[in-house]
Amino acid sequence: MTLRIGLVTSEFPPDLGGVETYSWQLARELGSRHDVAVTVFAPPTARDVVPPPNVTIRPVLTSCMELDWARLKDEPIDVWHALSAAHCWLALKGRPTVVSVHGNDFLVPYPTTMRPALALPGMWRLRGLAWKELEPLWRRTTAQMLRRALPRCGAIIANSRYTADVLQGLVPGCNERIAVAGVGVDTAFFDVPRGVGDGVPQLLTVCRLSEARKNVDRVLRALGALKDSFDFEYVVAGDGSLRTELEGLAAELGLATRVRFVGRVDDAELRRLYAAADLFVLTASVTPASHEGFGIVYLEAAASGVPSLAARLAGAVEAVEEGESGYFVETTETDAIEAALASFLAGTVHFDAERCRVFARRFTWARVADAAMKAYLQTLSTPISTP
Repeated sequence: MTLRIGLVTSEFPPDLGGVETYSWQLARELGSRHDVAVTVFAPPTARDVVPPPNVTIRPVLTSCMELDWARLKDEPIDVWHALSAAHCWLALKGRPTVVSVHGNDFLVPYPTTMRPALALPGMWRLRGLAWKELEPLWRRTTAQMLRRALPRCGAIIANSRYTADVLQGLVPGCNERIAVAGVGVDTAFFDVPRGVGDGVPQLLTVCRLSEARKNVDRVLRALGALKDSFDFEYVVAGDGSLRTELEGLAAELGLATRVRFVGRVDDAELRRLYAAADLFVLTASVTPASHEGFGIVYLEAAASGVPSLAARLAGAVEAVEEGESGYFVETTETDAIEAALASFLAGTVHFDAERCRVFARRFTWARVADAAMKAYLQTLSTPISTP
């Protein structure tokens, strides 16, 4: 008998990000297994994406519950898997539902799946309002939905122990349903060659430049204080609303010739950047609305033989093994980042590329898919709670 799995996600290629990577890799791994049929319900932006083998992509998702329910309710699916918290509303419709949680997706829910559907009767009257001004209302109603729906899900898969603990504190009713499955890393990163550079240390950051808590500005300020003492080059890959401001800061600090902002990069270029890097740097903070639930980029770096400098906060503690695949700053203040970078640039701390890769090999998408399959069977064998 074939198990029909419906993966529901608002974050999927060609968009970039941790949840997008999670969604693609899980779909690919599940599609490689016998006796399953995988359908991904994704946004219209995925219409030109070539699916992994044995996976069907349906680019129909609007991320509005009322509109999506009309599209999904008659689909021949045995078990639904919401790939981020905002889509767990499926459990309220009495459908067997598994949900993956990543951290930020339930702290401040995105997308706002409980916003009204303008296509429904009467909703046209809202077109004249400042729709964005109503966004906080939709976010609150989506958060309220999460607290009702998550305890009704058959199983909850967390990307880290930290994420699981935060969720348990926020929604105690789902404690017994949470399993920590971690994340995986694409095996292509293990084939990244370790190049021989020109002797100038290469530092790399890969992140969206839209959240101040990523602290790229503090890394720049730390490097500005170190520029007269050490040679280095710093590459920042990623794009976002803060990019122009960060480029201006680099110029102001006298780093214009030593820092490159390369924007969004494709997979091949990303591997080339890791191949050239000596240290990956992402010293992100925790805020009430956002944190690193895990940080797949730390694993990508380790799989490429590149150690990481991270903050000893949130899921990064599980994504980096101190002394093996990187090291930590105890605070995200600029002076702490400066001291940590100085230690690396001076050669006081150093790492072995193969030991970084050994750590990364612990994390596989096969393990995540195994946890998902177990969750599907558990969900199908559990009576559905009545809304």
